Amino acid sequence: MSKKVALYIRVSTDSQSTQGQLLELQEYCKRQGWTVAKVYDDSGVSGGKYDRPALQSMLADAAKGRFQILACHKIDRLARSTIDLLNILTQLKNAGVDFVSITQAIDTTNSAGRMLMTFLGAIAEWERETIISRVKMGLNLAKMRGVRLGRPTKPIDIAEAVRLRDKGASLRTIAKELGVGCGTVYRALAAVPKSP
Repeated sequence: MSKKVALYIRVSTDSQSTQGQLLELQEYCKRQGWTVAKVYDDSGVSGGKYDRPALQSMLADAAKGRFQILACHKIDRLARSTIDLLNILTQLKNAGVDFVSITQAIDTTNSAGRMLMTFLGAIAEWERETIISRVKMGLNLAKMRGVRLGRPTKPIDIAEAVRLRDKGASLRTIAKELGVGCGTVYRALAAVPKSP
């Protein structure tokens, strides 16, 4: 039985064409004996954006089992950052979908391709941990210098908060009216008993 494959194509600007990618992908699938289930086209959308319409539609269809393989011309058509690429590939793997980049010899339908993906996953994990470590170090350094972290505190008009509460306004309404968070209103009103 022929495997169902989805094709993902993308160019960054409307002046470019996805036609070349599409033709090469269709020829590749024909040689493999695969049936093209659907073409997902994000023409004119940057690869740096994760919320591309065709990408999100493709991931949703993958989760529904509508195809077994996703093929693209090059990895950078799918994602520009390692983190986004690994996130997409993880979603595909969890859905039981293999990935093929026809011009870069990446094919998770075989053991060599799966090994490469494992290697890329390890690099992405290392990259995430390095970023986390740098952020923690920066926060600790800022604290040692006396920098106050978090959102700046905003004074609350307690009299106005009490007046609104006594009129029956919800915490959310009071917070919105005073331009502060719900937690700030809750803490301020907890110290002021309700009038009988």
